Amino acid sequence: MPCTDNNRNKLVLKYPASWWRNMWREALPSGNGKIGAAVYGGVNLETVLINHEELWHGGKKDELPEVSHTLRETRRLIEEEKYQEANWNLTKSLKEKGYSTQLSSILPLVDLKVRMHNKSGFHHYRRVLDMETGEIHVSWKEENNIFMRSLFVSRADDVIVYEINSTELLFSADFQFKLHKSDSHKMENKIKQLEKTVQIKTEDNFLYYSATNDDNTDYGAVIRIVPTGGECLPEYDSICCKNTSKVVALIKVFVKSDYKKEWPKLRSELLSLDPIYKGLLGKHVLLHQELFHSASLFLDGNDNEHSNEQLLLDAYEGEVSTTLVEKMWSYGRYLFISGTREEGQPFGMYGLWGGDYNLMWCHRMANENIQMMYWHANVGGLTDSITTLFYYYKEMINDFRDSAKKLYGCRGIYIPAGTTPNIGIPNQIVPVIMNWTGAAGWLAQHFYDYYLYTGDKDFLTNQLLPYMREVALFYQDFLVLGDDNQYDYLPSVSPENTPQNFMPKDGNPIAHPMPTTINATMDIAIVKELLTNLVEGCREGSVYLDEIRVWEEMISRLPEYTVTKDGAIEEWLHPAFEERNDHRHLSHIYPLFPGNECMQKTGTHLFGAFKKAVENRVIGAQTGWSFMHMACIYARLHEGNKALQSLEYLSRSCLLNNFYTLHNDWRNMGLSMEIETAPIQMDANMGWVNAVQEMLLFVSKDMLKVLPALPDKWKKGSVRDFRFCTGKISFSWDVDTNFFQASLVADRKTKTTLQLPSVFTGYDLIGDGVEISNSSLGGSYYDVEMYPNQKVMISTT
Repeated sequence: MPCTDNNRNKLVLKYPASWWRNMWREALPSGNGKIGAAVYGGVNLETVLINHEELWHGGKKDELPEVSHTLRETRRLIEEEKYQEANWNLTKSLKEKGYSTQLSSILPLVDLKVRMHNKSGFHHYRRVLDMETGEIHVSWKEENNIFMRSLFVSRADDVIVYEINSTELLFSADFQFKLHKSDSHKMENKIKQLEKTVQIKTEDNFLYYSATNDDNTDYGAVIRIVPTGGECLPEYDSICCKNTSKVVALIKVFVKSDYKKEWPKLRSELLSLDPIYKGLLGKHVLLHQELFHSASLFLDGNDNEHSNEQLLLDAYEGEVSTTLVEKMWSYGRYLFISGTREEGQPFGMYGLWGGDYNLMWCHRMANENIQMMYWHANVGGLTDSITTLFYYYKEMINDFRDSAKKLYGCRGIYIPAGTTPNIGIPNQIVPVIMNWTGAAGWLAQHFYDYYLYTGDKDFLTNQLLPYMREVALFYQDFLVLGDDNQYDYLPSVSPENTPQNFMPKDGNPIAHPMPTTINATMDIAIVKELLTNLVEGCREGSVYLDEIRVWEEMISRLPEYTVTKDGAIEEWLHPAFEERNDHRHLSHIYPLFPGNECMQKTGTHLFGAFKKAVENRVIGAQTGWSFMHMACIYARLHEGNKALQSLEYLSRSCLLNNFYTLHNDWRNMGLSMEIETAPIQMDANMGWVNAVQEMLLFVSKDMLKVLPALPDKWKKGSVRDFRFCTGKISFSWDVDTNFFQASLVADRKTKTTLQLPSVFTGYDLIGDGVEISNSSLGGSYYDVEMYPNQKVMISTT
């Protein structure tokens, strides 16, 4: 049984997927970044839900009307303090013109149904995900016989490999492709339309499937079944293997094509593969582990024999174990590398494992969610994945230019919060989305960090700086210079919050009553960050030098951040808007995280004000992803115990037994928002990865902090190959014995300030040819200068 071996990088479950109706929610996932397979079901009937990154449906792209005149009207209404009218002005104008663009939704490709028959009752049932190999194993015993079903999605051959084994008894298994059913009554007509297009054929030991999307292109799959012994009997829409001791099934898929062309092509490709499970696995694992082991984490105190169910029960009792912390860190990385790839689509809320036709929030949302899914990538050695995110948005640049001009009369680009492939114009026609203009600037943070980590000057000058300049052009036209010679940002939205004095007095729940304001702190912070990085990048790349003066002048005229009477950073800098802490977003803390404008020991008096602001947030208003955002903020604040508490909150509220993270707790236990649905949102899976990394290592372009937010409970552990901008760092620690050891290796020329953890005393820093000196910041800060391939060894004496 696979669950008895080394379980550090395995998820072990003792129960089958059992969520009522939507059982795909508790599936175990495998993927190669392009194709996803989610395995769920039971001993008698197993389902493999198959998806493809390029398979979407239902999108509708209208011509965006010219409504730029509304910006002047909206500002006039704001100046007259008619905020509610201003809030709806742009949205109302678009609706009056009949504009109704709709985002696409994930389209499940097909279900593979595998039916077997018990000859006696089962026992010792296990579901195991091996994250090191990408395999899913389902096993059980019948008397002394062990049955095992195994699956992985090959990176090497773009094929789903599926095997059934039996140790003693011969067995029979039926294989069938079925249109994936929906658990939503709203999708009944969609299912009926798709059913009319389904084509199925059996031939020898091949089963063929296709259906037709709403763009009149076909998608489908071909399976080749290879039994050991027994016989393979094709029927009308299935293949039955009888009296066999092992079956290997190989599945290839296609999208956006013609099934008459694809079926023979995929048949030929499947015949060219040697149907040996271990052989195919070996080729795949070499590619998979290069990504999975790009960094590693070990926390002492693990009990890797515990199943997922036991780990969740322990967390529910009040303490998240180091085992759960470490497995969730590994799992988030596993999901990420399995659900996206360099040449493909960005990672999405459901990865490659969404199991319905109109899933809530399955689009790419850039007012928090897609950013959270990429925060972890650089430090974890997955920097190359960020190019996918950049080119996804770049492909829609003409949509973004059109939107800037027609919505606001501005040059440059405006990126709507929500997009799906090839739909980059506004689609969620509500004020909280339409009046927020920060997405393009926020995304620029990720793209600039990619440059800092790679030093890719060609990307900087030919790709990134032209993009950033277009964002800056929008701000140049959008910002309003007031009588005090300071810029006002209006309209301005702090996603997705409404000031307290504009909340309904009757207490009726309304999602976004009046979010349209002046000078939201986040908007100001994004502009400042964008322009600061643009100036720095232009000097390094020697481009747009004649425009730098304009951007520096803009930075000097941005308003200063302000503080409430109780000492917290204000969410809106204009006095007309009162703080509202009963909310999930933490947008106003942007200068501290995810930005790094404000850091302790580097010249800001606002560090405590950010701490007060996050402490003021109401716990019961949070979500799975906001707990992870909160954990990252506490890590930046050097509050390791509070960061760990945020992980605990998520583990007790928004975590399924397969470790998918949810938007909220469906059980209404008081830690999160109360809404009827609890949609899967894997942004929190990625957010967990980043929170743990932030607790162990802070990185900016000129500073490293090692163990900046170490919780009291993490007494001992080690990290291998975490990245900083110009190199790698590995370290291990044992608080009880005053043991700390680290090595820094420079990939490029490095000049940084290094803070070593104050919990240890007596450091030795040794580096042949490396310049090391005590920093003016004092304490355990050191200034370090290194050349490529130089190394610094650090240890406690």
